[in-house]
Amino acid sequence: MAETGPVELRRSPLAHLEDRMRGARGGSLRELPFLTMVSVRVAPGSAAFDRIGAALGTGLPERVADTARAGAHTALWLGPDEWLVVSSADPGPLVADLVEALAGDSGTVVDVSANRTTLELSGAAARQVLEKGCPADLHPRSFGPGDAVTTTLGPVPVLLWQSGPSTYLILPRASFADYVARWLLDAMTEFASRAG
Repeated sequence: MAETGPVELRRSPLAHLEDRMRGARGGSLRELPFLTMVSVRVAPGSAAFDRIGAALGTGLPERVADTARAGAHTALWLGPDEWLVVSSADPGPLVADLVEALAGDSGTVVDVSANRTTLELSGAAARQVLEKGCPADLHPRSFGPGDAVTTTLGPVPVLLWQSGPSTYLILPRASFADYVARWLLDAMTEFASRAG
């Protein structure tokens, strides 16, 4: 009999809504569970900043809403000295590499993968769905593919990342995931006739 470990036993925050999201009308909504997420705090322009960027294969973004991608890793700017690295890579080796790059200098590298989940909203009306409850300016002149901001969706704080022309990744804390998913499903119904 095969042993069952913690990875096999984990359950995503939105597993109970999988069928409802799959049947959503007005666009496409799905959860991308268990992405690796690593919080990085380091002084911009420092040697550690440069080493961490090199370890990721791309420099850390230095401006509001910027992201930087290399292979499986994307670094999202969260604040003047704070980034979230989102990756499909295993968290253990990634965290070890970034801690090694920090090399004892001032800063932190913390695996926060269990803190959030990721919802992918796509379709012709995706931006309009989000605009029903997001105060950020999502017009293409201000926010486009590759941009990411900390904002709110309804009353819930989220990280919003536009990953493609009509695709958005919404990263709420796991404890708010059910509320955010249900909010999105409700907001999408108005656009059911324009799904795509």
